Amino acid sequence: MQPTVQPPVIDLWPEGVPLRQPHAPAEHVEDGRVYNVNVPTLTLFAPPAGTANGTAAIVCPGGGYARLAVDKEGSELQRWLNGVGVTVFILKYRVAPYEHPAPLLDVLRAVRIVRSRAAEWHVDPSRIGVFGSSAGGHLAASAATLYNSPEGRTNANATLDKVSARPDFIVLTYPVITMRPPAAHGGSRTNLIGAHPSVELMNRLSLELHVTPETPPAFIVHTQEDQSVPVENSLAFYQSLRSAGVPVEMHLYEKGPHGFGMRPGLGPTSDWPKRCEEWMRFHGWLAPAPAATAGAAIGTIGR
Repeated sequence: MQPTVQPPVIDLWPEGVPLRQPHAPAEHVEDGRVYNVNVPTLTLFAPPAGTANGTAAIVCPGGGYARLAVDKEGSELQRWLNGVGVTVFILKYRVAPYEHPAPLLDVLRAVRIVRSRAAEWHVDPSRIGVFGSSAGGHLAASAATLYNSPEGRTNANATLDKVSARPDFIVLTYPVITMRPPAAHGGSRTNLIGAHPSVELMNRLSLELHVTPETPPAFIVHTQEDQSVPVENSLAFYQSLRSAGVPVEMHLYEKGPHGFGMRPGLGPTSDWPKRCEEWMRFHGWLAPAPAATAGAAIGTIGR
């Protein structure tokens, strides 16, 4: 029997993790969920040989910024995306006891790394998406709206910080978007910005307030039955995207609890990956990338 080949793991911060807490609890895994991340990483899953189309997806699992549901909202998405030719990078980003801006630093560094090493991984640097579920959706939407923010850059590696951290598209499933009442998800807000955040900080991390015409295209999925993250989060983000003229497709379903992932048996809700695949194909992200674009210019901050 051939030994199982472990997927490559890329250290986000080989020069030293910014804002590292020296006395933070040790990382551990429980029921497919990762707690107490201290060393953020990307795990690379390539599609089957000969099927890669040049598109990359950085996947941000949810978990209320308290943990990472890597099985349900990481591995399941990875298998589906690999199956349609997408190269997948599962992001292990910092959660509690870390607060903002640690997760934002991690996701923006992830985009910069994938874009800067696109040729190495046979990825088109202009076809990098960020997928996020629940609180991971908030992080994906943060990448789409705060990619130029000062708190998302470091001075530790000036060359890499010049690489654009703007995703080319985002896919959000039952996302946390706002930190403002009444639609805020209390657990995510407390873990990300504390139990008693200032109005200024709540507004800073309420992503519906930071959409511009430069925000990348978005695909959004939510259900009316979600009792954890109100559907108003997705509605607010959709409205902001539409007002800014950003291409957006949203699917609001009747059935499905929070965290349904890719669960079968929920009627039309379970078909959302098909709708997402159609959307990605329509935009050209599932077509084979022209050979000339693979490993092209990696871009600079500003878009």
